[in-house]
Amino acid sequence: MRRLFLLPKELIMPLNADMPSEPTIVPLIEGAENRLQGCWPDRQFDAVSRPEVHTWRARDPWARALLFVGGGYTKLVYDKEGAEVASWLNAQGIDVHLVVHRLPGAPDGKGGVHPKDIALVDGLRALDVVAAEQSDLPLFHVGLSSGGHLAGVMACQKHDLKPAGAVIAYAPINANHRKHKFPEGKPDYPPVEKQDFYDDWPIGLADYPHGLPSVPVFLAYALSDRSVPLQHALRYVETAAAGALDVDLHVFADAPHGFALRALDGTQAAWPGLAVDWMKRKAAKTATQQVG
Repeated sequence: MRRLFLLPKELIMPLNADMPSEPTIVPLIEGAENRLQGCWPDRQFDAVSRPEVHTWRARDPWARALLFVGGGYTKLVYDKEGAEVASWLNAQGIDVHLVVHRLPGAPDGKGGVHPKDIALVDGLRALDVVAAEQSDLPLFHVGLSSGGHLAGVMACQKHDLKPAGAVIAYAPINANHRKHKFPEGKPDYPPVEKQDFYDDWPIGLADYPHGLPSVPVFLAYALSDRSVPLQHALRYVETAAAGALDVDLHVFADAPHGFALRALDGTQAAWPGLAVDWMKRKAAKTATQQVG
């Protein structure tokens, strides 16, 4: 038997080399079933024909999460940033609803391509499904890499089910915008629909108030990340300081891009515990506000 995650001892869960339990899958529209490519623990969706919600339930949950995985909006990294994260969150007492969303600019099966906002459309469909459970459990949007950008976008939406906060890790939240690229001169991202979505939703820039979440946000970034430079987070924190927004930022010197739960051999080993502690505090605060 071996453990899947290099987590602090108090967070390690008793998992073996087998893949996590199968989730409950709820299709959000009619369409062909999605098929994972590759083998555990590196499966991914290279194409998404229909949006789905994949749910893993915790024992005696105190919160729930809408989970968004990375893949640069051109694929979905299902195991590393989805199923593994869901298993970890379940072990902490959090129900997980992973959003399998369609990809901007990808073929739509009708001779065209999906529009720039298709991931947001599917995210809102998923949020409606979660809201229909009529649970009192506080909700958190959780996302890694490009999924963190989508989690930030979701945290900006007006919905009857308001999240208690958002957890975002190494995500390209604003410096992929055509007018705010870092480093300067960085080429646009293909397909054009993907680039347009980044332009529509820069998260954390004062000049774009629609992209400022009104809920608390937890950020985890790698100092030496060249794929998603720290400037994404620093810009957000600068805006937060000026506007009294509730944002926690954690920066880890030696973490690689995509550290998730696998590359935790540096100080970034602390980030899962920090995130869970933050979520518990925000959940408690939300409960107090609802009672008041």
